[in-house]
Amino acid sequence: MSNPVPRLKAAVSQNFINIPGWRTRRKIVVIESDDWGSIRMPSNEVYSKFVAQGLAIAGSDYNRLDTLESNEDMTLLYEILNYIKDSTGKHPVITANFVVGNPDFKMIKKSDFTEYHFEPVTETLKRYPGRERVEFLWKQGNNTGIFRPQFHGREHVNVVRWMNALRTRAPEMMFTFNNETTFSGNGDYNFMEVLDYNTPDDLLKMKESLAEGLDLFEDIFGFRSRSFIPPCYTWNSDVEETLHEKGVRYIQGLVIQSIPTGSFGNYTKKYHFLGNRNNYGQYFLIRNVFFEPSLTKSSDNVGECLRRINIAFRWRKPAIISAHRINFIGTLDERNRSENLKLLKDLLERIIKLWPDVEFMSSDQLGDLIASTS
Repeated sequence: MSNPVPRLKAAVSQNFINIPGWRTRRKIVVIESDDWGSIRMPSNEVYSKFVAQGLAIAGSDYNRLDTLESNEDMTLLYEILNYIKDSTGKHPVITANFVVGNPDFKMIKKSDFTEYHFEPVTETLKRYPGRERVEFLWKQGNNTGIFRPQFHGREHVNVVRWMNALRTRAPEMMFTFNNETTFSGNGDYNFMEVLDYNTPDDLLKMKESLAEGLDLFEDIFGFRSRSFIPPCYTWNSDVEETLHEKGVRYIQGLVIQSIPTGSFGNYTKKYHFLGNRNNYGQYFLIRNVFFEPSLTKSSDNVGECLRRINIAFRWRKPAIISAHRINFIGTLDERNRSENLKLLKDLLERIIKLWPDVEFMSSDQLGDLIASTS
């Protein structure tokens, strides 16, 4: 007989995070999707090289499945979103949280690893086959209201730690670098915690990265990003001033903020709730539902997602769904995309059926609603 205690604890926690904060009688669903624009595994050929090299990669879902989005990834995702309409006639919208640059491997190597360089994601797209229409599709999705770009970072790599690791010239680091990845060669570690730091002095470089990234976001998409999701939910609150100065009004995240201490993996915690504000008047948006079939081994991802949506609505909260890009990517494994898009379609159809008055919104639209009614 299974132990009911873990399930009870999970149920209590899932209800508890929905108790404090902003409320509404409206049935609002927001889908927040991180990592768009970032590189991960360039190709199956590179993945096979890593396996042949004996790198510890077998259990790494991100390195096994995730790569820069393709024309086909975008087109097939849009087919699902365009198929569904809410009670107001609007389609579901993916809030696509973007990194707008990736490491420039050639320039870093040219500097003999003394300098970090990055390239705009629009340049990265040119080097990956099957991506010639992706930038157009990003913008088309925004114009039609089904794909709303927002800011996730200049790049999805902790520059200080990655460059320090590269300067050791360790064979695994050189091998993964020469294959144009940020993979450490161990487990699932890709130096993804962008705003974690070794010393508080690193914060200055991180603030500069955020400012530069937000400006580049505007250059690419033609508008300022009004929300931001800290990579790995890890950041020092000091960076919020830089975000504020660059026009960010809303901070996406979990109920827990992990605050760096200078020691990787050791954090202090700060708690947020939906609609609470910081010293700069920025509102926090709290994820309370998860659709992550590529990352979880649940036998009923759709049912679990619906259960959490029901909890959110019961407490008169929007359902803010976390659904990373990896769930919709098929270049490395077509089944990953096809199976998960079927699940997404099923989820959206069942949401419409269970809650006919549901409304789909992007993160910045929800933020505007909270700000106007608080």
